[in-house]
Amino acid sequence: MSSPQSFLALILLQQPDLRVPDNTQLILTSATCLAAAGVFFGLTVLNQRVAFLFHLPLPLGDFKGTPFLTIAGWINEYGPLITIRSNFERIVIIGRYKAAVEIMEGQGKFVADRPRMIVAGEIVSGGMSIALAPFGDRFRRMRSALHSHLQPKAAEAYQPLQMSHVKNIVLGVLDNPQNLQHHVITYAATTIMKAAYGKNTPTSATDPEMVAKMRPGAYLVDSIPWLRYLPWYGRELKLGFERRKILHTNHMEWVKEQMQSDQDIVPSFMKHMLENSQSYDLTEAEMAFLGGSFLGAGSISRRKTSVSICTVLMAAACFPDERAGVRAKLDAVIGRHRAPTFIDQGSLPRLQAFISEALRWRPVPSGGFPHRTTNRTYDDLSHQENYCIPAGTTVFGDHWSISRDSDVYPEPHASKPQRWIDEQGGLRDDLNFFVYGFGRRACPGQHVADRSVFIATLLVLWAYKLTLDPTQPWEVLPCTFEFKKRIPEMELRSMLQHYPKVV
Repeated sequence: MSSPQSFLALILLQQPDLRVPDNTQLILTSATCLAAAGVFFGLTVLNQRVAFLFHLPLPLGDFKGTPFLTIAGWINEYGPLITIRSNFERIVIIGRYKAAVEIMEGQGKFVADRPRMIVAGEIVSGGMSIALAPFGDRFRRMRSALHSHLQPKAAEAYQPLQMSHVKNIVLGVLDNPQNLQHHVITYAATTIMKAAYGKNTPTSATDPEMVAKMRPGAYLVDSIPWLRYLPWYGRELKLGFERRKILHTNHMEWVKEQMQSDQDIVPSFMKHMLENSQSYDLTEAEMAFLGGSFLGAGSISRRKTSVSICTVLMAAACFPDERAGVRAKLDAVIGRHRAPTFIDQGSLPRLQAFISEALRWRPVPSGGFPHRTTNRTYDDLSHQENYCIPAGTTVFGDHWSISRDSDVYPEPHASKPQRWIDEQGGLRDDLNFFVYGFGRRACPGQHVADRSVFIATLLVLWAYKLTLDPTQPWEVLPCTFEFKKRIPEMELRSMLQHYPKVV
């Protein structure tokens, strides 16, 4: 989808009776023929009347540079759902909150599949990557194992671990205030490795390698599947699977050895899996790769968590009035004579509202991850607008466009944390933003990630007054902050020295 030629047509179908009339079907068939000839053709069906949009003005020059803005423009012009045809594939993009709730959440079981990714999902991972696995028995068993360990109550077990490492962000700023992003990434990386295996040492798995393999179309075999059966094709990819299998198995065996040594080891995902292996009906290979998926997803989540933390801090620097309101609440609840902990979370709904609004204001995943429909999906957005998404369609929930839905988020380009607060001063339970994805494919580690972002934001805003460096650009992360200590350095170091620690 990176070149103009890949977009053969942009079609928005509104079907009030959920049926395509015969004359419309004829027109659609003709449109397909025109598309095959390389002609861009748009079709809109409005109130059972057909309107033709020849030479549809696609902003092709802008798509490559800022695709999320281009898609947002299409959503604004054509409606909450748009269809793009790329070669012979249908891609539906959902760009409004209500449509995302009704389709991605309400009909989640029909959009829980993934498009086939032969390299990333089959060759490199042996079909055992939960993030890319098709919706079926193996996915359900692996998802059940993850969810049992990462539900909100279970995720609380990682809070001491998160507090043990988050103080290093504050201490790192004291020693090197110009390198905030490094401090945040280090925090996220150490916590995810410890959470996965109870280890402090880094993994040798490389993020850029896996990200490249996950990119649709990065390998020819993703478009021509039979190439994988040629004995000379993809030898390096197959060796990559063997290396990954050894890596994940070695991590699992290390945890086994620690458990057998009768040491009092910290909670970890792999420890939980080995202690409860009979409950999930997983093979050892599946358990090893599930641990690798936990770590791999954590590696992606590590970058996402670090970007989320920096995004919230950027919002704090950009909106001083809102930051002052949050800080006043911190001073009232915590004061400056002790360091904050998770115990304070229930007393700080305003801080959580500020975090939620910052991640809506600048959503970290602007475009979303692909889903695929397994059944024909229907959506009734209003009395006049009915949509049908055929089985086998790739579906994206576009986070940026959803975040700009003015019907749900009035003045969407402004930061307004108060929108997340109810009349009683608590957090609203009827408003959401899909930071971690949709439906049955939402990130299972979201509750751990939420806590990481919360405790890091809490500690930094409590310890520092931060502003943006006026000499540096701030629109694109990482931006440069200037920090002013709110607590004398010696007192701050002393309080953090007595902060909870996990060995």
